Amino acid sequence: MEFIDLKSQYLASRTLIDGRIQAVLDHGQYILGPEVGELEARLAARTGARHCITVSSGTEALVIALMALGIKAGDEVITTPFSFIAAAEAVMLVGATPVFADVEPATGNLDARLVAERITPRTRAILPVSLYGQPADMDALNALAEPYGIAVIEDAAQSFGATYRGRQSCHLSTIGCTSFFPSKPLGCYGDGGALFTDDDVLAQAMREIRVHGQSHRYVHTRVGVGGRMDTLQCAVVLAKLERFDWEIEQRQRAAADYDALLRRQLPVLAVRNDRSSVHAQYTVLVDERARVRGRLSAAGIPTAVHYPVPIHRQAAYAHLASGDAYPVAEGLARRVLSLPMGPFLDSASAQRVAMALLDACRPGADGGQPLSTPMARPAPAATTPSTPVATS
Repeated sequence: MEFIDLKSQYLASRTLIDGRIQAVLDHGQYILGPEVGELEARLAARTGARHCITVSSGTEALVIALMALGIKAGDEVITTPFSFIAAAEAVMLVGATPVFADVEPATGNLDARLVAERITPRTRAILPVSLYGQPADMDALNALAEPYGIAVIEDAAQSFGATYRGRQSCHLSTIGCTSFFPSKPLGCYGDGGALFTDDDVLAQAMREIRVHGQSHRYVHTRVGVGGRMDTLQCAVVLAKLERFDWEIEQRQRAAADYDALLRRQLPVLAVRNDRSSVHAQYTVLVDERARVRGRLSAAGIPTAVHYPVPIHRQAAYAHLASGDAYPVAEGLARRVLSLPMGPFLDSASAQRVAMALLDACRPGADGGQPLSTPMARPAPAATTPSTPVATS
C-alpha cells in the first residue's frame, strides 16, 4: 500500500499528461511558455481571483508575497507554530520576525482568538496555514487585520480546491499562496506554486519579483528572485486539472469511509461545517505513537507524522519562543498520525487501514496500556461553528 499513490494517478491521466509534456517538447519554450499563461488563467478562473502568478515553489510563493508587501527587518508576521517550516522560514528570509499564536485543538489551524493577543504596532501580516486540506478561519482573521491595515496571506499549500463559506481557498484574503509539490492534492512532477490576489498593484509587484524584479527585459524596478515555474511543470498541472474535481470527490469519499469506521472510537481532526477539505492528509490522534506506527508498519500500512516537532522547538527558531508555551501545538505534535489518503484509496483499503489502526490502539496492545485518549474540544468561536462533518 502506498501512503500517496502517485503511480495510479499518473496511469489514470497518462494520455493527458504525456500529451501535454510532448507539446512543450515540440515547441521548446521551457521558460514562460504558453502553458504558463494558460495555467494562470485557468487557476484564476477556478478560484475567482483577479490574478494568478505561477512561481517555482510554494515556499517561493510565500517569500514573493512578503516581498511584494514590503515586509522587512523590524516587521512582525503572526503565524502558526504547528506546520511545515516554510511559513516561518519565509518570514525569516525577508528579515522579519515570526510571532507565533497557538492553534485550535479540533483542527490544528491557527486560532483567531489567540492571534488577537499577538498583534502589536510592528505587525505587518498574519500568515495562517490551511492545514491538512482545510482553510483556517479566514473571515475571523481578516476581521482582526482590517482595522490595523494588516495583510492576511493564506498559506494554502495543502488546501487548493477546498472551500470556506462557499469561497475557494487561495481567494480568501489579501494574497493566497499554494504549492504544486507532487504529494499535494494538485501536484506537478517537481516543484511549483502559485500566488493569487485581487490587488492589481500587488499582482504587478509579484510578477516582477518572480523574474528578478524586471518590469521589462533588463529593466529592474525592484529587487527580485528567480522564481518562475517551469513550462513543463505547468503542463503537468494543466493535465491533472482535468480530473481534479473527481479526485477531490474521491478524497472526500475516502475520508467519509475512514470517518464511519474511526470517528466514534478515536479522536480525529475535524473539518468545520462552514468549509470543506481536500484532505491532503487524514489525521488522527494517538498516544504512544511510535508503538502504533510500528504495529501498522508490521501490517504493511504506511503512516506519516505532520508534524512531529513544533516550529518554536526547532533549533533554528527556538530563540523566537522567548519562554512562551504553545500547549495545543505541542500536544498535537506528540499525537498526530496521518493515514494513507488519496483519490485511489478504495473503501476496502480504507477499511483495512482503519481496522489495523483500531487493533494497534486497543487496550493492552503489545502488553501496554490503552494507546488513545479523547481529544479536548475547544469552546466554539462565534465565527467558527464547531460541529465537524468530515475529517482531515
